[in-house]
Amino acid sequence: MKAVLFCAGKGTRLEPLTSSRPKHLLPVAGSPLIEHTLHALRGSGVNECLVVIHHMGDQIREALGDGSRFGLGIEYAEQGGVFGTGHALLKGKPFVGNGSFMVVYGDLAVDPAAIQGLVKSHSPKRLGTMLGVEGAETREFGSLEIKDGMLKSVSEKPKAGGPGTINGGIYLLDSRIFEYVEGTGKSARGEVELTDSLNRALSDGHQLQVFRVGRAQWVDVGRPWNVLEANELLMDSAVGLGAVQGKVDGSAHLKGKVVVEEGAEILPGAYIEGPAWISSGCRVGPNCHIRPYSYLCRGARVGNGCEVKASILMEESHVGHLSYLGDSIVGRGSNLGAGTITANLRFDGQPVEVSVKGAKARTGRRKLGAFLGDGVKTGINVSIFPGVKVGEESWISPHVALDRDVPPHTLVAVKSALELRQRR
Repeated sequence: MKAVLFCAGKGTRLEPLTSSRPKHLLPVAGSPLIEHTLHALRGSGVNECLVVIHHMGDQIREALGDGSRFGLGIEYAEQGGVFGTGHALLKGKPFVGNGSFMVVYGDLAVDPAAIQGLVKSHSPKRLGTMLGVEGAETREFGSLEIKDGMLKSVSEKPKAGGPGTINGGIYLLDSRIFEYVEGTGKSARGEVELTDSLNRALSDGHQLQVFRVGRAQWVDVGRPWNVLEANELLMDSAVGLGAVQGKVDGSAHLKGKVVVEEGAEILPGAYIEGPAWISSGCRVGPNCHIRPYSYLCRGARVGNGCEVKASILMEESHVGHLSYLGDSIVGRGSNLGAGTITANLRFDGQPVEVSVKGAKARTGRRKLGAFLGDGVKTGINVSIFPGVKVGEESWISPHVALDRDVPPHTLVAVKSALELRQRR
């Protein structure tokens, strides 16, 4: 079976995490996001994929190659811009030929069992089967009207909102869908939307089954905190039974399922609780605490007396001694000075909000820390408030209590005067 993956989007709502990489390559649970999807597709019977790329597409080509290490054949198509899901699908028409094929949005984290269940439930008598996610807020997604397990219509981002079943961004479709995509005009957003094509096919009497899963099995990685949610969703299956190939000191303690890659070093007194992933080149400790759902990417370092909880440290990042990192993401090559604290709980206990494209967005999370871009530096004893974003290559001077977002390439300092007087 063949599959078409949509990987052309820019991921602007994920900034500063996407300043130097496409969203599809954000690291979660031991590997880039898109690699988890490829493994799941392979386990569901897919053997050939077309990856539709545009923004930073060369990075995706380099990361995935010809697909042989995933047991897949991978080809690429350049979309030429962000013109909508329908436009992207048309790039796959020569590739898929006749018959059934899968369509997958490349910025999803999905329980592999959900994809397998969709494939097994599909009937070739129908135009296709799509993934529906129950119990989600419909305002930000395509809301599905369903009757007797069949799709009646899709409404994109309804203003009323509320809980319901949304479009999960995974389809198994018959090639007949292309005649409807080719006849679909641009939406109000100026894009050719696949959901508009589906509505046209439904109005012609075609049937589309909806395979429904729970919200806990699916994450749309569209905003910074979704990266942490994806990491939590995929970590257990990625870690499996755990594997220790690196060097672990005899006084260090590993509890639960932990991956320690070859070339990683766990120093005396370190305490690591799984599921957790420690990559090659990492140096952890001494006397630090790595808590569940933490992912240390290649070359990350955690110093003496630190605590890291449910966080992602990207490549070559460094957390200085006596620091706390909770429910946070640290960009590639960042350096946190000694005593840096990322607060992950509001003083009033209310859910944390994060600014996305200039507007405050509700995360629904009571515990959520900071999001630091690549190359961020903090001085000693810096405190960062919940939900704060720091742009790439910005520096935060010592003793700053940072309660607001910081643009890229910015120096943040506190104006103060030091007074010296004679003692009496």
